[in-house]
Formats: sequence, structure tokens, C-alpha cells
Amino acid sequence: MPKVLTLFTLLLIALLTGCSGEPETGPVEVKWDRDTCERCRMVLSDRFHSAQIRVFPVEKKRSRVYKFDDIGCALLWLEDKPWRDDPRTEIWVTDHRSGEWIDAGSAIYIPNQTTPMEYGLGAQPEPSPGGLGFEQAKQHIFELEARFNAHGTHLKENAEQRR
Repeated sequence: MPKVLTLFTLLLIALLTGCSGEPETGPVEVKWDRDTCERCRMVLSDRFHSAQIRVFPVEKKRSRVYKFDDIGCALLWLEDKPWRDDPRTEIWVTDHRSGEWIDAGSAIYIPNQTTPMEYGLGAQPEPSPGGLGFEQAKQHIFELEARFNAHGTHLKENAEQRR
């Protein structure tokens, strides 16, 4: 009987250990003022304009979450990634008023906000006059990037050219 109890206990511990860790869907906890943006490497400190992207790489067993200081950095980073059009890819943004995580695809984006990378969009879950849908927000970000061409990876490329 003690062998059965020991075996049962070990099995239970193995099951509980296997179930711990980050969830496989949704946003993850951010270590504010320590985690950095995947694209521009700035520290995430603005709790009201941050973003996360969860991807499901084919070669991996688990999903992976990338963190961003601005929805602009997130969408520009995602543009050339293989997961861009994968329906399992999740994009999360913080509500510009409460800091709660909301689904980026269904959020409404309020222009003229002060944001970390100056893309100027704050997200919220409910409609608002003058608010932009996800595709309109994406277009806004890409137009700004094309016009100013100065953030994120462009800064890194300029620094490398000066060396």
C-alpha cells in the first residue's frame, strides 16, 4: 500500500507541475519598467498604451508572447512575421483609461493620444465618435511610419551604419 500511495503522490505532483506556467491564450503579466518592447527595445512603462502579441510557432509546442510599448510597434513588428495571417495569433492592447487588457481586433482606437512611440492611438472596448476600427488604426500606423520613418528598427539600422 505505501508504494501505491507514493506512486500516486508522484503522479499527482507531475500533473500539477505540468499544468503550471503561463496560459496558452490571452495576455501575460508585464513586469512594468523592466520588460522591453520587442521592436524598439524601450522599457514598457506606459500601462495605458501597451500591446502584446501571442503567436503559435509551428516548430514549438507552446505559444510565445511578445510585448510592445505601443500598438504601432506591435503591428509594424508583426508585418513581416510568418504568424501575421495565422488566425490563432492574438493581439492585445491596454485600455487607454483603465489599463485593462482588451482584444486589439475588436478595440476602437482613439486618435490624438500621447503614446510612447507617438503613433497616437489609445484603445478602448466601446465605440466612440471619431474612433477608428482595427484596420483603420493599422492604416494610420503604417502611414505615419512611411511618412516619418524614424522609429524602432530604423533607429537601430541608423546606429549600425554610424559604426
